Amino acid sequence: MNITEKFEKLGVDNAPGQEVHHRDEDLPAKGEPLPGVPVDFSHGDVDAHPPIPGALQTFVHGFYEGGRQAYTEYRGKGSSRKDLAEKLSVLTGSPIDPEKEIILTPGTQGALFLAMGANIARGDKVAFVEPDYFANRKMVEFFEGEKVPVFMSWTKREHGSGLDLTTLEKAFQDGARLFLFSNPNNPTGAVCSREEMEKIASLSRTYGVTVIADELYARQMYDGASFVHFSGLANKPDNLLTIIGPSKTESMSGFRLGVAFGTPALIRRMEKLQAIMTLRCSGYNQAVFADWLSEPEGWLATRVAAHQAIRDGLLEIFHQGGMEAASPRGGSYLFVRLPKLEVTLAQFVSLLRVQANVTVTPGTEFGPQFTDWFRINFSQDHDKAMDAAARIVRLKDRYRKEK
Repeated sequence: MNITEKFEKLGVDNAPGQEVHHRDEDLPAKGEPLPGVPVDFSHGDVDAHPPIPGALQTFVHGFYEGGRQAYTEYRGKGSSRKDLAEKLSVLTGSPIDPEKEIILTPGTQGALFLAMGANIARGDKVAFVEPDYFANRKMVEFFEGEKVPVFMSWTKREHGSGLDLTTLEKAFQDGARLFLFSNPNNPTGAVCSREEMEKIASLSRTYGVTVIADELYARQMYDGASFVHFSGLANKPDNLLTIIGPSKTESMSGFRLGVAFGTPALIRRMEKLQAIMTLRCSGYNQAVFADWLSEPEGWLATRVAAHQAIRDGLLEIFHQGGMEAASPRGGSYLFVRLPKLEVTLAQFVSLLRVQANVTVTPGTEFGPQFTDWFRINFSQDHDKAMDAAARIVRLKDRYRKEK
């Protein structure tokens, strides 16, 4: 693979905020535009769900600390690591050493890149879930690893995520020494059961596999469900890295804050890579970590309840409109299946944006086989989201293929 091919595989046109890259001249438009307020389902609306109270004031205080805050250790300011290690130890049920087992990163995306770069050499087999976060597959390709997809039957699950554990073990038997997955899953909202996680942990120990667990939405669970942290298992993997941060549930994505914690050797490699990539998590922004996991009483429950109401309303609209979507148990994503259309998925996504003022992410970002699916982030204003979903259904009806 030459350098041009390597970067062509990354693709950015369907990432949040990248609509400027689209060319819509040849769309097969049918009917009049559907009026409505623009809604961008490719990412959450931090105006509808503002950041943790006091975050701005904490940032300003950090700014006025000057150089002490701007130039921290590569793995992050010591006092911030200590505070986060204590709070994350309580959250996960597992002690974290602030000196050896945690690193602060420029967003959880930064943590993921560092984790992948610290674990993949050319030709390494990497097991990952499909569907799962779109960057996972792209990063394996970028670091020239060999992709080993493990499928998840999330729509047929009785409990848990529906991850194919038999295929996962076969991947480990065939030489995959790294496994990464998001839990809750992005894009489906499926959540691994304790039994699934204990099986993953057991397999990883048997075959000597490193596990990267993306738990970004671990605090946003619905219907009273609890979340089991991988690092809190008694038989957790020997080499485990957990990625988490305040960017999504807490609407703090603009601060670009991420955390990774786990095996000291993995953290050391990530620090060395961060030292030549970004130096550190943005210095001034690190101060805002102090507000995370320290929100006012009742704040998180209120936020989760608001998102559950949006989830339920959208599911009702899509189901009544003849579209398939499993109810997410966590996170803020819906993965929705379209009926057969007269247009391609890429065309329908563009038509939604042009004719209905609605932006969604095509399912092919999460696996090449998902040509009838799209993802939405439902962290939106409730009423605007409902209206936008109704427009999706109406546009779908325009382009539905006759039986």
